[in-house]
Amino acid sequence: MDAIIGFFRFLLKYRHKLVDRTMFYLSMVCAIMTLAHIGYITDKQLAETSADTVIGMFYFLFILGTLRTVAAILAERKINVSHISGLVLFVYFLLISVSRLTGWAYFAKMEWLYLGIALVFLSELSRNSLFFDNFYFNPTILFVISFLALILLGTVLLMLPRTTLLAPLSFVDALFMATSAVCITGLTVTDISTNFSVFGQSVIMLLIQIGGLGIMTFTGFFGYFFSGGFSYKNQLMFGEILGENKLNSVISTLLTIIFITLFFELIGGIFIFFSLDAALFKSVGDRIFFSAFHAISSFCNAGFTILPDDIGHDIYRFNHGFQMIIACSFILGGLGFGTVYNFYTFLKQKAKQVVYRLFLRRPYIHKPRAFTFNTRFILFCNAIVLVVATLSYYILEQRHTLAEESSVIGDWVTSFFMANSARSAGFDNVNINFVATPTLIMMVTLMWMGASPGSTGGGVKITTVALAIMNIIALARGKESIEIYKRRIAVESVNKAFAIIVLSVLTITLSFVLMNFADPQQEMKALLFEVVSAYSTCGLSLGITPSLSATGKIIVAVTMFVGRVGTLTLLVAFIKNTRNKSYIYPTEKILF
Repeated sequence: MDAIIGFFRFLLKYRHKLVDRTMFYLSMVCAIMTLAHIGYITDKQLAETSADTVIGMFYFLFILGTLRTVAAILAERKINVSHISGLVLFVYFLLISVSRLTGWAYFAKMEWLYLGIALVFLSELSRNSLFFDNFYFNPTILFVISFLALILLGTVLLMLPRTTLLAPLSFVDALFMATSAVCITGLTVTDISTNFSVFGQSVIMLLIQIGGLGIMTFTGFFGYFFSGGFSYKNQLMFGEILGENKLNSVISTLLTIIFITLFFELIGGIFIFFSLDAALFKSVGDRIFFSAFHAISSFCNAGFTILPDDIGHDIYRFNHGFQMIIACSFILGGLGFGTVYNFYTFLKQKAKQVVYRLFLRRPYIHKPRAFTFNTRFILFCNAIVLVVATLSYYILEQRHTLAEESSVIGDWVTSFFMANSARSAGFDNVNINFVATPTLIMMVTLMWMGASPGSTGGGVKITTVALAIMNIIALARGKESIEIYKRRIAVESVNKAFAIIVLSVLTITLSFVLMNFADPQQEMKALLFEVVSAYSTCGLSLGITPSLSATGKIIVAVTMFVGRVGTLTLLVAFIKNTRNKSYIYPTEKILF
């Protein structure tokens, strides 16, 4: 026994990379076979054979994973953080295996086997996702490459035969749909409610989730969880990607982003579930899937829906409770992770205060500055845009899209929903083609402005526009700097805001010109709306997306990618940084 433990200790201590690499390749083969079974094999007899193969691979991975976890614990003679993930997978596999042997119908379904194999592959991929120590990529370049890799993977998945029910997707259409999902835009070339199978809709939902969180955030979280920690270089890299200056806060920031996203998606899904009429669904499972899909899509500001006519579907058009839940979800997602977390800490602080007063009978020590400067500024800007946009839509659409409403409450719900959806979410509960021209202009402006920084929303960001306006006011008053909340805005922030605005205008103009060459038969108004929606990752459209040429779809897909990653980010990634000079030239003023 001691000899066996000694062998395992040697293997896991000095050959752990070989063990991890072997498990990774084995799990990858199993995942590919499972994927082929789910999305590719259509022949009934072959499907039965592949199903038996998947079951065998499930137990194979179960045995291998259990042996590795037990051997690692015996070798180290203690349970540490890196073993927890293996124990969790062991419990999961044991539950499914016992359920299948005892005939427990619910957990004996094949879907649980697929999930188990996916979890093993994800764990092994995440263990190996911290291989960045061997490379010297600029983190910004790595961020861009990760999005491109996810889009290509999504394209392959969407081209599988069992993704669609009616017409299979071509490469360009699959690339467009994958880009739209990863870039959380919502523009579609086909109706995913009727043409996509549950598997296809699940792929879209997964791409939205990973794209909304950011592929590096996603892999970083699971890499930390399954490997038990980060190296110093990993922390530096993820700190730059997440915009976290404090090295010791990188892990907590990563976990916070994941927690906030999943928590509010769960809450949104529960509220959506209970706002639906159970008679509209064949089973509870369908109702849960519908709720989960729209909770993820709304919080990530993706705009995808599995309803034939979007939220304006006949059954849901006047379900104002459902619409308000969707609206609150995408507004929360559009506020930004930092702002939402600031809300969470504020509420947590208030809850502690109540507990201290009522139960502990002792004073609570308040922490200063419950809301940070950025949170206050973001909330102020959002409140102004929210109120002004809602009122404007309500006034402008009285004789147009609001004429269908039979109540004042319905008017205000629709106004609130559409005015805020136009900023980045991309849902619509009215036909955009029937919107008045002034309202259409307002919606284009809102799409361009977008949501808040650090959020799942797109656009140039509302704080960027606010800084530009405040800079104009400061110049008009003869001030040398912008001041708000007794703070002076850094010159670097003002310069960055100006660069983002100029680059956005140039990108939209270039895409618009190219679209006029690619699809000259389309109206210019519709093309401009499409381009702004793509760049802002909004997803609203005047209905021309499916009829665009292949070239037009590629142009829109590239515009979505540039809008999601950021033009300035791309420039920073690919333009070589100049070295700091030890001298400063004399200052001159330019004539205007």
